Amino acid sequence: MKKRIRLKGRIKTYLQFSIYLGVLLLVINAGILVIDYRAGLLLGFFTLFYFAVTLTLYFYNKPVIINELVSFATQYGQIQKRLLRELELPHALLDDAGKVIWTNQAFENATGQQKGYNKSIMALFPSITKDRLPDNEGVEETQYELTYEGKEYIAKFKKITLKEMAENSDMILAKGYDGFLIAVYLFDETALHIALQEVDDQSLSVGLLYLDNYEEALESVEEVRRSLLIALIDRKVNKYIAALDGIVKKLEKDKYLVIMRKKSVAQLQDTRFDLLEDVKTVNIGNEMAVTISIGVGLDGLTYAQNYEFARNAIDLALGRGGDQAVIKTPESITYYGGKSQQVEKNTRVKARVKAHALKEIIAGKDKVIIMGHRLADVDSFGAAVGIYRIAQTLDRKAHIVLNSVANSMQPLIDLFKNNPEYDDDMIVGSGQAIELAGNNAVLVVVDVNKPTITECPDLLKVCKSIVVLDHHRQGSETIENATLSYVEPYASSACEMVSEILQYTSDNIKIRTEEADCMYSGIMIDTNNFMSKTGVRTFEAAAFLRRNGADVTRVRKMFREDAIEYKAKADAVSQAEIYRQSFAISVCTTEDIQSPTVIGAQAANELLNIRGVKASFVLTDYQGKIYVSARSIDEVNVQIIMERLGGGGHMSIAGCQMEGIGIAEAIGNLKATIDIMLEDGDI
Repeated sequence: MKKRIRLKGRIKTYLQFSIYLGVLLLVINAGILVIDYRAGLLLGFFTLFYFAVTLTLYFYNKPVIINELVSFATQYGQIQKRLLRELELPHALLDDAGKVIWTNQAFENATGQQKGYNKSIMALFPSITKDRLPDNEGVEETQYELTYEGKEYIAKFKKITLKEMAENSDMILAKGYDGFLIAVYLFDETALHIALQEVDDQSLSVGLLYLDNYEEALESVEEVRRSLLIALIDRKVNKYIAALDGIVKKLEKDKYLVIMRKKSVAQLQDTRFDLLEDVKTVNIGNEMAVTISIGVGLDGLTYAQNYEFARNAIDLALGRGGDQAVIKTPESITYYGGKSQQVEKNTRVKARVKAHALKEIIAGKDKVIIMGHRLADVDSFGAAVGIYRIAQTLDRKAHIVLNSVANSMQPLIDLFKNNPEYDDDMIVGSGQAIELAGNNAVLVVVDVNKPTITECPDLLKVCKSIVVLDHHRQGSETIENATLSYVEPYASSACEMVSEILQYTSDNIKIRTEEADCMYSGIMIDTNNFMSKTGVRTFEAAAFLRRNGADVTRVRKMFREDAIEYKAKADAVSQAEIYRQSFAISVCTTEDIQSPTVIGAQAANELLNIRGVKASFVLTDYQGKIYVSARSIDEVNVQIIMERLGGGGHMSIAGCQMEGIGIAEAIGNLKATIDIMLEDGDI
């Protein structure tokens, strides 16, 4: 039987409404017949006529209306299809595997494809993978940013189940079938991103520019020419910043405030802050080149926050030795420059001020806990012993945190163990130190400013009062909320700094010979027998320790090597590879050696004696980690090389630790880092 088209809904009700009225009229007619026969008869004839006309019109107009509706629906579908085809928003349909089955003109224009393109959407946009599309596991809609032929889009994917389509059509699906289509919409965000980028480029940044060696540079010039040197530096800085459409204001004799657009900072980054080198060209007979440090704050929520970022950045630049630029944002810290050796300060005013501050802090506490870095070396332990002496002088109980003792350190430890002059709990482990730490204890951290490599990082959370004394350049990771921080990269060693502080702690302070030997050893080892990073104050500190009983011969005998260690160092030197004609790279063996990392550091020092070698790197596989000792004389900043590999240190003495890789891969990473930095001009 041929299936007829039937009406439903409001149209059916509208057409049948007159019939319903006729039925109502029949009911009324029956009531009138009871009341008045003649009136009812007359109404009955009218009702029959009404029914005849109504039914005739109903059955005559119904096919006409249905045909009109079918015609409208057909025209509407064609118009809708044309509108969708001509829609300005790029739109396409995909099957459940991501294959394109229909596209509109805007999509074809955006992708440069012809009508009928039926390949996978992944072929058009490689960044869109199968796992990023809606699936049967409940993901109905997804959205991603993508770039195509220089334009930036937001691609929205929406799942359309075939079951929903079947309910509104004549399709019959197999039981349990759960297929679906995916609708794709591309929203062009290019203009918006350009506008946002322009707004971002115009945002203001704050910079601070400090002259590192202002006083020292002036002293190297005749007095009558000093004003000329200052004027030339001012002109150089002002002209450079003005070329970037920035504003510079001199705050003090050696400090400038700089305001510029973020776009100008990007230009500075592109030139790698060539102002750092440009200022050094100012020369009117001054023996010392002027160096500057720059700190820039970006992307803060307010101008005040940008200024705070700039202050933190300039502190980092100065803490790392100056002659460099640091850019700080809420997410990252970027370093530029840092190729010059920092000049030693002749004045000891800062040491005296820090000594008095340290004295007041220790005097206000009941207990002093002293901690160095992990795998403590001679400098770390010697500095800790010096702080121990300060605490004893102020009648405060002190403890040195030391978990493991390297073979090279054993002679120094033996000076204090079983010594009646020292308490049995002078040296404690991490667990005992945490138990001893309390609200009225001060933690003094020596020879390290990176919290993750301290002997016991948990102590930093337990102790509320923290003092940091270190000579390593600061990195992005620092000990926060320190009550007192004394970080001087120009110092040769932590023992040198502590020796100076000792002299200002108390008049006629008495240091035992064991303590003097420890601190003298720290200076001697860190300066490679006074050949590296030594200045006037280094020899003054050594002289102070000599006056207090340090014996050079006794120290030398303590640090003599056994035959196995000497051979291991000789093997590391003999097997060194000279990479790119300037970098010596070698591996130190760990067999039958108690302190292979120390031997590696000594081998790195020895490799610098080879003619043409600018920097040396010795790798040691020890306790599941790769330890890298990096050394240089003055041509290469090994600190920034080690920072790229997760470490740090000084310009001429640095190191890092690598985990989860072997020696061969570590050497590959080191060489790749050197290659990149050489290409970028960083070293």
